[in-house]
Amino acid sequence: MTTDRWASWLLRRRDGGSAELRERFAAELIAIRDGVLDRAAIARGDVVLDVGTGTGLIGLGALDLVGRAGRVVFSDVSAELLEECRRLADPERSAFVVAAADDLAGIADVSMDVVTTRSVLIYVTRKREAFAELFRVLRPGGRLSIFEPINGFTVRAGAGDLFGLDLTGVADLAAKVRARYAASAPDGDPMLDFDERDLLRWAREAGFTRVSLDYRAEIDVPGPPVMDWAALKRTAPNPLVPTYAEAIEAALTPAERERLDAHVESLAGTPTRHTMATAYLSAVRP
Repeated sequence: MTTDRWASWLLRRRDGGSAELRERFAAELIAIRDGVLDRAAIARGDVVLDVGTGTGLIGLGALDLVGRAGRVVFSDVSAELLEECRRLADPERSAFVVAAADDLAGIADVSMDVVTTRSVLIYVTRKREAFAELFRVLRPGGRLSIFEPINGFTVRAGAGDLFGLDLTGVADLAAKVRARYAASAPDGDPMLDFDERDLLRWAREAGFTRVSLDYRAEIDVPGPPVMDWAALKRTAPNPLVPTYAEAIEAALTPAERERLDAHVESLAGTPTRHTMATAYLSAVRP
């Protein structure tokens, strides 16, 4: 039984228990993992810190690269997720530290060859302080490699359709569900308070050099169809908000929920369309 929102989302609410969704997300996550690890240039014998490790996607991949003489430190705010990583990792080459990205307590100064993160800063309010911590723990010549979604781009692009579906026929209902999500967002939503230019600026202000950013934006790009509406409703778009079913339950009357269900189910097999932006940033501590 999961006890914190981070573990609950990663282990259950992200895919709603659907094997189909889990498989779809796995392919996307593997591509992100490889993008982060490629930019980290991990060598045999390196000591790697994976900040906000979650279920260990990046950290476990790093274990395959550091060799027998290397080591990976898994850090996260969730002790429960660290236990999940401990179950999967080689104990002789791994360490586990409960710490936040903006306060890496327990990680010594200039002790790491590589620091990685994936979709972590998007949840951190003190992003500038997080970059300072990432810099602090790296040795001279150490490499930073991070991946972040740029959710503010989606908002600025005016992409508001839920689930990537055409909800024109139930626009009134979609508006109510969106309003419910807007009301559940934290004050000063950290998911929307930055863009790729901020990442570059914070890296430079922290002292990093050889800063490189690979940015990709997509507007109205076709995606896989929604085949299992019941499973999709059990998922949540991120750890900070309700599942789609919870938001729909709170926002709509029973009759409205039936109308929304009927409309979405009528679109089964129709390709979804997505607008999104992402950024990979790599840098070196001089």
